[in-house]
Amino acid sequence: MIQIFNLYKTYGSVYPALADVSLNIRNGEFVFLTGQSGAGKTTLFKILFGWEKIDQGQALVGGINVGKLTEKNLYTLRRKIGIVFQDYKLLGTKTVFENVAFAQQILGSDNKTIRYKTWDALKKVGLTTKKEAYPAQLSGGEQQRVAIARAMVNNPQLILADEPTGNLDPEISLEILELFEQMNQRGMTVIFATHSIEMLRVRKHRFINLNRGKIDKF
Repeated sequence: MIQIFNLYKTYGSVYPALADVSLNIRNGEFVFLTGQSGAGKTTLFKILFGWEKIDQGQALVGGINVGKLTEKNLYTLRRKIGIVFQDYKLLGTKTVFENVAFAQQILGSDNKTIRYKTWDALKKVGLTTKKEAYPAQLSGGEQQRVAIARAMVNNPQLILADEPTGNLDPEISLEILELFEQMNQRGMTVIFATHSIEMLRVRKHRFINLNRGKIDKF
């Protein structure tokens, strides 16, 4: 699903954000991406999603060479990917239902499909009773569930989860982790970024550790 070869990215700091990163993630795999804040996890996600340019090296996502994409054809990459952030990034003026529907409207889906798929996604994350609520009326865990429903609604091949439990307590964090594992069981490749040692202890998924932009070798 993902092949990265000798990837470099720098923002002019002393340490590069990514330095000679090479890795492979198989289709349908669940992988923890670990490392302290500033290790390069978010930068790697931004490159995989096409938000950041590559300084050197190569990144392939589902057979697409990310470094060769132009603004006009970035959609060919992004339609394969669902992304979830630590701070949810929900639209405050839209309801739960509208937030999830919006991800489909961008792709030009028809109204009947949008209604069906939005309801199905909310059902999978246990939020059908909150469909008319606004983000400010939800708990942190509920807001993250909306973000997960939005990420999964278009049935992407790849889910990028950037510290999705960073603002949540341990019990809710495990519930959120289980939602990502369920997506993985439905065939989606999942990269779950976390700096929580507890997550690694309770689950035996493969993990890749970034340290100052480099992959630690074990």
